[in-house]
Amino acid sequence: MLQPYRDVLARPGALAFSSTGVVARMPMSMVGIGIVLMVEALYHSYGLAGRVSAVFVVAQAVCSPQIARLVDRYGQARVMRPALLTSAAGIALLVVAATLRAHPGWLYAAAVLSGATVGSFGALVRARWNHALGDDPRRVHTAFSLESALDELVFVVGPVLATVLATSVAPSAGLVVPVVAMLLGGLAFLAQRRTEPPVAAPDAAEQGPRGTVLRSPGMVVLVLVFVAMGAIFGATDVSTVAFAEEVGRPALAGPVLAVFALGSLVSGLLYGARHWTSPLHRRFAVGVIALAVGVCAFFLAQSLAVLAVVMFVVGFAIAPSIINGNALVQGLVPAGRLTEGLTWVGTALGVGVSVGSSVAGTRIDAGGAHAGFLVVVVAGAGALVATLVALPVLRPRGRTPGDAPVRRVEDLSASATGGASVAACENASQAGPRGETDD
Repeated sequence: MLQPYRDVLARPGALAFSSTGVVARMPMSMVGIGIVLMVEALYHSYGLAGRVSAVFVVAQAVCSPQIARLVDRYGQARVMRPALLTSAAGIALLVVAATLRAHPGWLYAAAVLSGATVGSFGALVRARWNHALGDDPRRVHTAFSLESALDELVFVVGPVLATVLATSVAPSAGLVVPVVAMLLGGLAFLAQRRTEPPVAAPDAAEQGPRGTVLRSPGMVVLVLVFVAMGAIFGATDVSTVAFAEEVGRPALAGPVLAVFALGSLVSGLLYGARHWTSPLHRRFAVGVIALAVGVCAFFLAQSLAVLAVVMFVVGFAIAPSIINGNALVQGLVPAGRLTEGLTWVGTALGVGVSVGSSVAGTRIDAGGAHAGFLVVVVAGAGALVATLVALPVLRPRGRTPGDAPVRRVEDLSASATGGASVAACENASQAGPRGETDD
């Protein structure tokens, strides 16, 4: 199972940019909860803590795709170095303002500054993989699967680390560590110029009006589905914490949520080790269906042990769905705007998490933990309906049935970011070492 991962990591510079990219992504799982823990501890207001965290998320959602557009046009290092330093300064300002018990306006201003400039290192890493492996869609599929598994690892470790630091060291410690990780990992990542995707003017067919990649109906569908998926995750987090408190075992909420992420991590590694021949949009739909149906079982769980088992199993639908969603982006946007497209789906996921946790929190206050799990079920239904109704627009145009969105090698050499599709959808004679096909 590990051999495909060894192959892609053996590419020159791959291990270096993937490992530093993991460190640079630590803030995505730590800053939100770190803000809540710090502000609540110092201002004794969950309401203020939630609002400051929401401002950070909204600023990131609005500005990250715009930063990604600049990255596609001017290069990763040129755009992200100043953005990274500005975001780190914003978080540092937030820590100082909160420690001094400054007026909440300062907290909001710092949250806007840091969220608006944080960008998306997950999209930057995937763009590098796409450039490095553009001539081999199978290996791109494996690399993207690896990155999704690493994302899950970040979400297993990050929230637990932030909570321990904020509660046992200092309220601000949960934010200091992600700032350090952002600077060390991010600057080390951006210093690797040899693997940075080249900046090239898009060809005449792709240039058109600059506009937004959301001109594509398929991208709109993906964004809506990823918002709903994010709402599933956000509502699940809050509901699990509430459920653990109701049964008198609040300390077990973190481990139970870690099991959820662990299931996704394992499935991501397994999924990336195989090469699939079924159409990519169909596999994406199957993953969303499995996730939407599976989360219904959360509502029925009556003990933390049962909930943990169900979460581990349902977690197997998460990573493949995210991997396939990112893969679909490559068939729906011009090659020279890949970073922007990947950033939109990542941002949509973050917005969904914020919305889901907020709505679930309100419902939990009114009706307990299972009212929060009902929000999870509704979010799953929304993702399911959006996927099934709009499934035809997710199929890249100009393909024959069963084809994956794989661009020609001639196109790959001309694209700004490599442009290869993640989908390793090839004919049966190429499917495996013994000629078999995986479906």
